[in-house]
Amino acid sequence: MSNRANFLAHVAQTSPAPMGLEITGGQGVYLETADGKRYLDLIAGIGVSALGHNHPTIVRAVQKQAGEFMHTLVYGEFVLAPQTELAALLTDQLPDGLNNVYFVNSGAEATEGAMKLAKRATGRAEIISAKRAYHGSTQGAASLQWPKDFTQAFHPLLPGIRHLDFNCDYCLQQITERTAAVVLETVQAEWGIRKPRPAWLQAVRKRCDETGALLILDEIQAGMGRTGTLFAFEQYGVVPDILLLAKGFGGGMPLGAFVARKPVMDLFTHAPVLGHITTFGGHPVSCAAGLATLKTLLAEPDLISSVPRKEALFRALLVHPKIRDIRSAGLWMAVELDDFDQIRATIAACLERGVITDWFLWNERSLRIAPPLTITEEEIREACAVILAALG
Repeated sequence: MSNRANFLAHVAQTSPAPMGLEITGGQGVYLETADGKRYLDLIAGIGVSALGHNHPTIVRAVQKQAGEFMHTLVYGEFVLAPQTELAALLTDQLPDGLNNVYFVNSGAEATEGAMKLAKRATGRAEIISAKRAYHGSTQGAASLQWPKDFTQAFHPLLPGIRHLDFNCDYCLQQITERTAAVVLETVQAEWGIRKPRPAWLQAVRKRCDETGALLILDEIQAGMGRTGTLFAFEQYGVVPDILLLAKGFGGGMPLGAFVARKPVMDLFTHAPVLGHITTFGGHPVSCAAGLATLKTLLAEPDLISSVPRKEALFRALLVHPKIRDIRSAGLWMAVELDDFDQIRATIAACLERGVITDWFLWNERSLRIAPPLTITEEEIREACAVILAALG
């Protein structure tokens, strides 16, 4: 059987119409397929390949670590240099209140671990999230979703979940002494790139302090330079109690983390012992890739400092009568059209012309753009020309 036949027969599908590109290679912002076509990737694996595909520094780090050792024992038992070096370098970039890292495999796992930690730290059960947020598809993370389009078939999920409107001042009264944590995306992704008002996010921080609730900021998509700073929360004058990372954090390898103060994280060590465990979290090869990614972002500051300039170029070029709005947070934008039929047609037309785009879970009228940070101005012009042709 061909790879395509095996894919359709034996690899679990999550939609009735997958893109079905048979990928054979990748370099920079481009992916190559078995039929010899080259595609400019404007979604970077949904924000994962922040430094592009097959980045030589990451590849070397992965190869080197794989040649030394891979899995050893359940995470947290052995001292492994890729973990310790990444944790130290990461926390060096964060405020003092975020100095202890728990490595996991994905963003959903980071969400799950943070939810458990918040309940353990506060002794409370209620968790509040924002409407139209997305924090993962495991049962705990999926419980944070509203509306219930993607979860209703799997109910009942976790009890004790409440939802507030993003950027709603009045809604902050929902945060009370019963609340263990408020979980927010620093920038809402799947609603089509919605940024918080700085005063609102600061008010959330203040309300959490008043009630003893923990503030969990999800930067699974927003982190690692995507919005023009290493972490998006730096732009809003707030510091979370727990920070969630994944996607671009691993540079193409499966890696996530939740970060908190050490006294809080130490609650997992007793009453009960092994309060949260994972077999493959902090896998040495994934941590080596994450370390190479973070080192590269720090060593080549233009990768992040050029984000606003590239964002502005996208916005200047994407002018068309069918484009109703563009919302952006750095190299992360939603190009809004009239309806899902237009979006679906535009995605298909872009694909025919060699550009990969996508849509959003909670916004079917918007086209997703989130390319590698390494995209050049010439490649931006190429991509925008294709999008405009597809719209035409």
